[in-house]
Amino acid sequence: MPSPRKPPKPPHQARELLFSQLSADSAFYQIFNHLPDVAFFAKDAQCRIIGASRLFFERFGFHTEAEILGKDDFELFPRTLAETFRKDDEAVLASGEARLNLVELFFNRQGLPDWYITNKLPLRNRDGAVVGLMGTTHSYESRKAVLRPFLHLERAVEYIRAHFREKISVEKLAQQLHLSPRQLHRKFVETFGVGPQAFVLKLRIQAACDALQDENQLIADVAVAVGFCDQSSLTQTFHRLLGLTPRQYQLQFRLRRS
Repeated sequence: MPSPRKPPKPPHQARELLFSQLSADSAFYQIFNHLPDVAFFAKDAQCRIIGASRLFFERFGFHTEAEILGKDDFELFPRTLAETFRKDDEAVLASGEARLNLVELFFNRQGLPDWYITNKLPLRNRDGAVVGLMGTTHSYESRKAVLRPFLHLERAVEYIRAHFREKISVEKLAQQLHLSPRQLHRKFVETFGVGPQAFVLKLRIQAACDALQDENQLIADVAVAVGFCDQSSLTQTFHRLLGLTPRQYQLQFRLRRS
């Protein structure tokens, strides 16, 4: 007679058994490699990368996941951005609560400014203690609905995204939205925390950071390419916003990559 079938294990035991049998190459987050416009990352309690999907690590010029493991945001982003990301990470680690639909402006793989929506959730061990965090980032085009509160300024933002390397008139921006320059400034501050001119400068500095990652780029050429009148103007603004000069940033980035 055939032996009686064993009763199935409780769901939590079945899950633990399955996880214990998986190899390191079977990480579930590899599924994100097949989802367009969605990137995955995971960090330990020291906010160092311990896992990343292809879309995430290729954004920084790496060819394999192994190249990005152990790095933190200060090795990957300009300091002002890294400080913002670290603040969000520490909030998740301290509270054990997810932070969802965080909106950030950064450059996409084509070198153009784009909105990204980030979700961060805690990672817990079997005792329930928070030991890290994981998250996803979505591009603007794939998550427009989340950005609905920002869309009342969409026409102005789209114009700035396309023309931030040029001289932008706040008066003309205001006319596009049928607002006074003062009203436009107030709405930008309410939505983004800075006025339209500061918003433009932030984009230019981010574009400069992106360009300076190429060690063969001359700082004077980068300055003109991102909309500054000369190298001195870029250096002054760069130092004021990031706390270091373009040359120092370029050297630091070279050292981190090596």
